[in-house]
Amino acid sequence: MLSGQWLSDRYTGLGPHGVLRTMLYWLYLPPVAPAPGGMPLVIMLHGCDQNANKFAQGTRMNLLAEKQGVAVVYPQQSVTSHPQACWKWYDRATQEGGGDVSLIVGIINTVTASHPIDRSRIYICGFSAGGAMAHIVALNHPGLIAAVGVHSSPLFGAARGAVAAIKVMLQGDARRAGPAIQEVLDRQPGFPLMPTILLHGESDRVVRPINQAHLEEQSLLLNRVPDGTPVDITTRERTSRTFAYRLRDVSLRRKLLLRVVQISELQHAWSGGDASLAFNSGPGPTSSKLLLDFFSRHSRAGNV
Repeated sequence: MLSGQWLSDRYTGLGPHGVLRTMLYWLYLPPVAPAPGGMPLVIMLHGCDQNANKFAQGTRMNLLAEKQGVAVVYPQQSVTSHPQACWKWYDRATQEGGGDVSLIVGIINTVTASHPIDRSRIYICGFSAGGAMAHIVALNHPGLIAAVGVHSSPLFGAARGAVAAIKVMLQGDARRAGPAIQEVLDRQPGFPLMPTILLHGESDRVVRPINQAHLEEQSLLLNRVPDGTPVDITTRERTSRTFAYRLRDVSLRRKLLLRVVQISELQHAWSGGDASLAFNSGPGPTSSKLLLDFFSRHSRAGNV
């Protein structure tokens, strides 16, 4: 039983096409007193056919956050915006920081202004369409986000529209992986380091694992690790609750930049979640723990 506060609220701001829109969100505040600098904040973005409450229950993120003194906020996409409550990661305006990005950032700023949050330790992650949207928020607001987690999600910047999105989910897009990130760097020449953790099931048939390979390529380019740059790569093979998994770390000058988690047998689901809910798998490593462990290594003050 959780002993923290589970609060619901709404944020109103300019959404897609400059239209005033309201977005619901839920916030979990742990019962522990925050450190002098404030507590970390994790933003969790659900996938299609999910909502904030189901995502919180399925991922069990609040249980772990309570133990570690982390606040967690769950923005909720509206079914009036998309019939399946999908984030529109495939929309070009959204990829460039428009669309729902401003509403999510508005929620983050509202929460940090109202509660004792350490603004150097703000992290964002999500599942499937939510993971793609989390990536977009981090790419457009790197000064705000200290690290990003992407679970079972398509690569950034390849799809232009809902039809193209299906093709990217199934095939990736090797031709767009690099140019899409280069466009981000061209728009933001002073882009800081963006530590990234990528989690994906090797049996995912909805968003195929090729997307994780392209996301890895994008992260290395974003963090300016071109071919031939000396990096430390550590690979570990592990088994957790019947599913084996491979964890690969890429570090530059002893700084962990990228963690790639490849989970055998996992389909399109949150690993180590509540299997009674759709898009959650009981077997497999606990994704929420892997995310919090990775995030705890990074702060915006250190990602320069």
